[in-house]
Order: sequence, then C-alpha cells, then structure tokens
Amino acid sequence: MNRVVVLGDLMADVVVAHDGPIAAGSDTPARIRFRPGGSAANAAAWLAHAGAEVTLIGRVGTDAAADVALGGLDGVELRVTRDPERPTGTCVVLVAPGGERTMLPDPGANDALSTGDVPEDVFAGGGVLHVSGYALLRHGPRAAALTAMDRARDAGMKISVDPASAAPLAKDPVFLDRITPIDLLLPNEDEVEVLGRQLNVPEIVITRGARGSTWTDGFETVEERAMPADVIDTTGAGDAFAAGFLSVWPGSVAAALAAGARLAAEAVQRRGGRPYD
Repeated sequence: MNRVVVLGDLMADVVVAHDGPIAAGSDTPARIRFRPGGSAANAAAWLAHAGAEVTLIGRVGTDAAADVALGGLDGVELRVTRDPERPTGTCVVLVAPGGERTMLPDPGANDALSTGDVPEDVFAGGGVLHVSGYALLRHGPRAAALTAMDRARDAGMKISVDPASAAPLAKDPVFLDRITPIDLLLPNEDEVEVLGRQLNVPEIVITRGARGSTWTDGFETVEERAMPADVIDTTGAGDAFAAGFLSVWPGSVAAALAAGARLAAEAVQRRGGRPYD
C-alpha cells in the first residue's frame, strides 16, 4: 500500500436527509445527523480504511464541532492545527431521496490554513501528495497548498489533485495553470465540463457516478464500471473513489480503478462521508 499525504478541508457536516422536494417557506420532514466531513479528511479516512499509510494536514477550531470533524479518522496520522479564533468548518448537506446531495459550506478555520501549518518532515520520495481542490480554490489556504506541492515535487513525490466542485471552479479560470505540473487529476464529469477538454495533465481519472470511471494518459484509455450498490447517500463517494485509486496508484491502472469502484460502492451505502464516524 502507498504512503499518502492529504492536505485540505476538515468539516463538521450537518446531514439533512429530506423525504421529498423541499417545500419553500414551509416544512419538509427530514432526518438530521451530525457527521465528520470535508473532502480531504474523508479521503484520508478512506485511505486508512484501504490500508494505506496516510497523513492529514489541515486546520480546525477549538470548538465542539472540531471533535465532530476529527471523528472517524482511525489510522490517520493527524497534522492538524487548532485555530484559536476561527470556528471549525461546517457544511449543511441536503440529501434528496435517491441519495443526491447539495452542499452549503462555511469553511471556517480551513480558510486560515497557512504555510506554517505544513510540516516539512512528511514529504519523502516514493509517496503521494493528494490535495483537495478547495484548498486551491480559496484564497486563504492556497499558499499552504502550493507550498506543500512545491515540497512534494522537491522530494520526488507524485501529486494528485481533486478539483473539488464545478461551481467554484467556474469562477477560477486559471485553476489548472496555478497547479501544474501535477501527475494526476481526479475530476467528475461536471468539473471536466468546466475545465475544458484540453487538460495538460499526465493522467486523468474522470468519475461518472453510477456509470463508472475512465482513466486516460492522452494515448490510452481504461474504463471501469461502477459496482452495484443500494444508494443511500452519495456524500463522500468521490473521496472514497479517490482513496481507493490512490491506495494502488501508481501501479496497475485497472487495479486502481477497481479499488476506487469498491470503496465508492461502500461509501454510497451508508450515511455520511467516512467509513467510521
């Protein structure tokens, strides 16, 4: 199994599973639970679940929500700074019947992640640095993310980036220019639509939910079907897929895609974004 350093967001999720269309200005029955979340933290949790050696770099507050955000990270080495002023990031996750989710995030302490929060001793050749796109899309943590990427390159590590979300990507036309060179990009279909087809990245894995995934290096293409699953909640499915893929990559692409599909199928059959919460 690989050694992976993950940098990015830790969140406390307020997961709202509503029974039908939201009745604007009125009431809609729902089941509400608090769950740990954040794309980077979710990916780290699933990596540990897959058996990888994983370190998580991030920032939370000193409030009670920090305990929620840091839950479900069994087996993850935490390099997480406690912010004395900002609250822990929080995200309201609306889960519609059928499992599709809509997110309303408040990044909180994630926006204060600084270069001083990036430890030097976690970067070593042979490993992988995985960066959540939220840390690159937001001005606050961007310098920390870019510093980590520079250190990873200097150490001879591979670098993967999850673009995070189509809506904020659409407001950042220089996203790809800012992050290159990297070795792997892990967008979903909506993110590819925003980024454009001419992606100058050595390897790309495009996720398509229930329709599987596609890996390409610009010359060769490998397809993988999604595993059958009874979908309860798609929160964290992309993070789980990324973790499964990174637990094998670089290596057999077919094996990495299959590992991603297995973890994604496991993720959508449970509430919340992590294997343990």
